[in-house]
This record gives sequence, C-alpha cells and structure tokens, in this order.
Amino acid sequence: MSRWANHNFVIRQETRKDMTEVNALVKEAFMTEQHSDHKEHFLVDRLRKSSHFIPELSIVAVLREKIVGYILLTHAGIKMDDALHPTLALAPVAVHPDHQKSGIGAGLIEYAHLKALELGYESIVLIGHQDYYPKFGYQLAGKFGIMFPFDVPEINSFVLELKEGALKGISGEIVYAKEFFQE
Repeated sequence: MSRWANHNFVIRQETRKDMTEVNALVKEAFMTEQHSDHKEHFLVDRLRKSSHFIPELSIVAVLREKIVGYILLTHAGIKMDDALHPTLALAPVAVHPDHQKSGIGAGLIEYAHLKALELGYESIVLIGHQDYYPKFGYQLAGKFGIMFPFDVPEINSFVLELKEGALKGISGEIVYAKEFFQE
C-alpha cells in the first residue's frame, strides 16, 4: 500500500494486465484537452515496447479496483557537447475526467518523484501546464540552458532536480526516445 491509500486511492506499479485499461484511461483523459494531439495512448504503448521503458516508473492510481490515474517516466538524456547526461522524461500524466482535481495527479507525481530518486535518477524533464508543475518544484528549462527538440513555448518547458545541484553545469538539448517522434 502506498501512503496515498488514505486518500481513497492506491498507487502502484502498472502490471501487464492493466495495459488495456490504462490505454483507455489515457485516451479519455486527453480527449477534450485543448493542447493535445489526442494520441497520448499510442505514445504510451510505443514507449512500453522501447528500450527507454522503466517498468517501475509506469505507475497507476487505483480507486475501488478501477484505474483512475496514470503516470509514465522514461529514459531520456541531455546532450551537451559529446556527452549525454541521463534524465527522465515525464509523459504523460493522466487522470480520469471524473476524478480530476481530487489529488490523484499530485499523488502520482509525488510518488513518481520518490520512486525515480530511489532508482538513482536525479532529474526529470517535461512539457506541461505553466500553472501546475511549478507546485511540484519544476522550474523553467531555459533557466538551466536546457532546450526541447519540439516547438513548445518556453513557459511550458520544465525541468526538476530530484537531487539538488543535479543539473549544475549541464545544459543542452533533450534527447527523447525515438517513440516520441513516431505516429
């Protein structure tokens, strides 16, 4: 049981038998999202099959035996000169429309941060809403000289140091799994 069980939902690692339900949840969660291509569920499926997939960081929130939330972090890198510094890419975070604004998304993010740190990761990158992610310690990527390979507004480009100073002296362009660029 996770520490979020007292919030009426449990957070745990996704299992193989969860995949169909997770895909349906991700599709529904982004169905009406204005800044979405509405294909996030396909991305999740591609990432699960990639070498960038980390099973422990494919996480679900369960309420009354139904999956109501999902978060995925995958391997990524920050290319600086000839070096590739490891980081994680957070995409997506999805909460069923009936359960949004109930703490499930926050619980998933906090749990994922703890699990990533436990696994030895020191930073996370993401593209997201400018009013939501700073609450979790995310800062504008530009502050660190980190750029995204996508055409995305600077106010939606974020990084998080899971370990203080993890990005000190590191700048460059994020290298995502090739699955982010496929249709």
